[in-house]
Amino acid sequence: MNPPRPDEFKPPPECPVFEPSWEEFADPYAFINKIRPIAEKTGICKVRPPPGWQPPFACDVEKLHFVPRIQRLNELEAQTRVKLNFFDQIAKFWDLQGCTLKIPHVERKLLDLYKLNKLVAEEGGFDIVCQERRWTKIAVQMGFAPGKAIGSHLRTHYEKILYPYNLFQSGANLLVSSCVQRPVESKKAEESEDVKEQAPAMTPPDSNVRRHKRLKTEVSVDPRTTESNTETGGIMQNRLIGLSAVLRCYSLIRNVPHFYICDSCHLQSAACSAVVQVDLVVCLVCGSGGDEDRLLLCDGCDDSYHTFCLIPPLHDVPKGDWRCPKCLAQLCNKPHDAFGFEQAFRDYSLRAFGQMADAFKSDYFNMPVHMVPTELVEKEFWRLVGAIDEDVTVEYGADIASKEFGSGFPIPNRRFKVTPADEKYLKCGWNLNNLAMMNRSVLTHVTADICGMTLPWLYVGMCFSSFCWHIEDHWSYSINYLHWGEPKTWYGAPGFAAEQLEEVMKKLAPELFDSQPDLLHQLVTIMNPNTLMAHGVPIYRTNQCAGEFVVTFPRAYHSGFNQGFNFAEAVNFCTVDWMPLGRQCVDHYRSLNRYNVFSHDEMVCNMASKAESLDVVLASAVHKDMVLMIREEQELRDRGVVLCKEAKYDNLQDDERQCVKCKTTCYLSALTCPCSPGVLVCLHHLDQLWKTVFNQRQLPRQGYDLFPMMHAAKERAQLYDDWAVRVTETLEAKLEKKRGLPVFRALLAESESKLFPENDLLRRLRLFTQDAEKCSTVAQQLLNGKRQTSGKSRSQLTVEELRSFVRQLYNLSCSLPQAPQLKELLNRIEDFQQHSEKVLSDEVPSVAEIQGLLEVSFDFDMDLPELPRLRVRLEQARWLEAVQQESGQPKTLTLDSMRRLIDQGVGLGPHPSVEKAMARLQELLTVSEHWEDKAVSLLKARPPHSIETLSGAAEKASGIPAHLPNCLLLKDAMRKAREWLQEAEELQASGSVPMVDSLSDTVLRGQAIQVHLEPLDQLETLLSEVQDWKEEAASAFLMCSYVSYGKVTDCVFLNQLATLEELRLREMEAFFNLRATNESKLLPTTDCMDLKVCVCQKPPMGAMLQCELCRDAFHRACLPDLTEKAQPWLCTRCRRSAKPPLAKIISLLASLERLRVRLPEGDALSYVLERTVDWQQRTQHVLCDVLKFEERAGTPPTLTRWAPGNTEAPNNTQVRNIARLDTFT
Repeated sequence: MNPPRPDEFKPPPECPVFEPSWEEFADPYAFINKIRPIAEKTGICKVRPPPGWQPPFACDVEKLHFVPRIQRLNELEAQTRVKLNFFDQIAKFWDLQGCTLKIPHVERKLLDLYKLNKLVAEEGGFDIVCQERRWTKIAVQMGFAPGKAIGSHLRTHYEKILYPYNLFQSGANLLVSSCVQRPVESKKAEESEDVKEQAPAMTPPDSNVRRHKRLKTEVSVDPRTTESNTETGGIMQNRLIGLSAVLRCYSLIRNVPHFYICDSCHLQSAACSAVVQVDLVVCLVCGSGGDEDRLLLCDGCDDSYHTFCLIPPLHDVPKGDWRCPKCLAQLCNKPHDAFGFEQAFRDYSLRAFGQMADAFKSDYFNMPVHMVPTELVEKEFWRLVGAIDEDVTVEYGADIASKEFGSGFPIPNRRFKVTPADEKYLKCGWNLNNLAMMNRSVLTHVTADICGMTLPWLYVGMCFSSFCWHIEDHWSYSINYLHWGEPKTWYGAPGFAAEQLEEVMKKLAPELFDSQPDLLHQLVTIMNPNTLMAHGVPIYRTNQCAGEFVVTFPRAYHSGFNQGFNFAEAVNFCTVDWMPLGRQCVDHYRSLNRYNVFSHDEMVCNMASKAESLDVVLASAVHKDMVLMIREEQELRDRGVVLCKEAKYDNLQDDERQCVKCKTTCYLSALTCPCSPGVLVCLHHLDQLWKTVFNQRQLPRQGYDLFPMMHAAKERAQLYDDWAVRVTETLEAKLEKKRGLPVFRALLAESESKLFPENDLLRRLRLFTQDAEKCSTVAQQLLNGKRQTSGKSRSQLTVEELRSFVRQLYNLSCSLPQAPQLKELLNRIEDFQQHSEKVLSDEVPSVAEIQGLLEVSFDFDMDLPELPRLRVRLEQARWLEAVQQESGQPKTLTLDSMRRLIDQGVGLGPHPSVEKAMARLQELLTVSEHWEDKAVSLLKARPPHSIETLSGAAEKASGIPAHLPNCLLLKDAMRKAREWLQEAEELQASGSVPMVDSLSDTVLRGQAIQVHLEPLDQLETLLSEVQDWKEEAASAFLMCSYVSYGKVTDCVFLNQLATLEELRLREMEAFFNLRATNESKLLPTTDCMDLKVCVCQKPPMGAMLQCELCRDAFHRACLPDLTEKAQPWLCTRCRRSAKPPLAKIISLLASLERLRVRLPEGDALSYVLERTVDWQQRTQHVLCDVLKFEERAGTPPTLTRWAPGNTEAPNNTQVRNIARLDTFT
């Protein structure tokens, strides 16, 4: 997972989310009043209706057409807009100078000119930064790494781009206009070339080079005017000297080449020529018409200036239009138009807008709209609003009047037909068409229908479309319902932080508020919540999903944006607690010269005129508001109003009775003047209408008599006020004046019977009564000694808490009968604590006594600090008993038992007896583990240890009083080793020849014993020699098997003599079958392509060879080692069937006799050798008879060998000895 970027948006904490029950949901005003103490701390909250509350969407989709607003995201954010405005101004400045602004790159990043300009200004300006060499510091503040000479680059860019602009802003460049008196000539162009480096780093547009204009004429001069001209020339010379001094001073400060006034600037004396050349187009700075190629003509006023006479001087003649300093000041200092949203050119239907919105989001994120995470959209939104170089534009269908197109909620007598199941939504309080005008709402007394306040507004959003930071009109509540679509993300700040938020935004973007003081009321500016939070403003957020409400509280700033295409509806409402805030808001609007949506005074008077029908709490609030209103009105009238007359405002629209100064809607009174018909001012701004004539003021006022209405409201509220006085006295009673809990219950019952609405006093009474009842219940439980034995355990009071609780009971405003009894319980608990301390201080406590104290503690439903100590002491005693019991039985005391006891002992509290037992156990465990590990190492040692070494270790381990498995294994290994050695000695002492199986079993048992056994090596060597003999015998008798056609199997020694003839017969039968099969392959009737011959198993082709024995055919190409010989040719498989020579058999039997081990294979060889020798003897007798016969017949004698590889036949004695090798004593 990639780490977040330092500038990545971090979501603020979530606002409260409420899920009312159906009972709570029945009355929206009661529920909002209930959650207000919690929700107003965050400014906004979210309300999820109960499951199943789903009103039908009643808006006429086909009729709904709207023109959305265009929102450029990076123009919404305050700080980003300030930067954009700065770039626009500086670009306009250089454009009017005939140059195009190009923002330079530093370290491969665009240079932030706004930040550079701001940092230099904070450090004191360009000159101070240069003098004190602070450019490196500024480079570090801008985020560049130190030590790369970035400061010098920043200075160069500032000097070329920003310094001329700052001179213009300060008015220093207008100095040239104030110094012009008479035309003078300047020096030659080559003298001004030193100022070329002061030109801005701009690229002029590709237009024709601006041409200068100059006209010369001849003028006749009267000689009589020479004297006066001379005087004038002297004055001019003095002025030019002053100008030169000013320019030289400027050049010293700027550290640029000096500006010089040439000698031709000084006027000649009276002896000058009568006819002179006069330049009619001259530089207004130096007064000279020379250096024509450096003379600029303003495209605004046609004034002329040398390029080197300007402050700062220009590098070259600009291309394109150019404005002089005076025209530049006039054009750049024009007031900016107030920022606002443009209207789109297209009229959308709801369906067309949805298609456009979904296509935009899908294309932007390159994924389906429903798969884009809300967190990704949120981070991308705040990245875009802060990005200067990314211009993303969206559209927002905001403030669509529901009166014209219909509400999303069903309304009676509309085109939308409601099903019987949905008729409940027509009169539901959460239907926004009903909420604002319910009886509990103060806005019901506003006579006019106000779109957006008393009539809902509709909002059709798309991805990134936003609503900026704002407060609702008149600081009222607002409620927003999202009918359908993708979520809407909200941010809110509590009402108490409103002024703090305004101050932070003014501090961070003062340029915007200088031109628009009421900027935050225009709903066109946002600021990153992370920025506000960094300056201490509490911000909270939430995602409003379809079917959810979001409620904003009075003076709570809120903003947000849409995650995608959605449809929402919003309306305002006001409760009784809003009344004081509403009057404060009117005063706030007056200070900002902001229009009122409605007249607060008119609303209050309307309520007071119907005082008999008002709710008692509302009547009380109206009475208090009227007292303030009448007092303020009287004070303002006493400031000098002398003439009054009544007037009727009922027939006037609000905009016809607004103060021309503060835009407040006048209702109680207003000032007019005959000389300014139709102009009204409020009493706060009477000086705006007349300055000096005070006795001609006229004061129109309404015909209402305020005092009777105020008294009517007071009488209506008297019942509630009397109850409120009694509640206040009861809550503030002290000592013996305290009332019992029934009095509080009676006051609550009275408020319910007389339908007093929910307010702070009633909530305070209810909360105090609930607390008192809880205290009474807890006190009674403590007195009864009841303990909770089932379900979830509850926390118990500590002794200190009980003392505090007793003090709390005596400090309550009501008196509880349980207080004295609880005091007595506290005394009993203190006695128990003293006894427990005495028992715990004993060196050897009694288990019975501890258990007795624990049984007594069950009578107290308290958290006593002595109880854990008593339980710990009891566990210590039980543990010591377990240790003593385990130590008394060493055969069952295992390592696990010792570890378990030690683990149990570690969890016990510290005590001397426990520590001693722990030390003994730990020592025994350490010794036992040591010998266990040593036994394992001895048993696993390679090579194994001798029996003497292991015997000594086993004797030492036997003295440990514990059960050690590895030591027991060591003892068992010693026993087995002794038994094996005894068996080996008996085998050697007997002198008999053992069978190989018996020998192998003895070796295997000896190898399993983990003790070094000296005879074992000899037996292993003997067994290895036996194995080598068997392998040699097997290789000698390896022969071909013809049992399976085409396959060769290893030769097998006959384990039993009776199977030899059977095997021979089977082999011969298989051989003859193979020979017949191979011969049948080569019959003429067989298809040659189906044959598989040779080792390659391919059809016969070319020259073929046939084995004389198996009659199989082979390709000559497959026989690379073939040699041409006359004898019959045998294949490789048949050559393997050659029988071993007799000498080899005799050698094998001789080596077996030396091993002195009896093998079944040796018995088989003896049998074969006997038969072979017997056959040789019989053959020799036959041959001898033949020789005798041939000798008698005169045949020459023939030398005949008795066996291959032997030069002489064995005598009969040797054969008999070899034949008897199978007999062992």
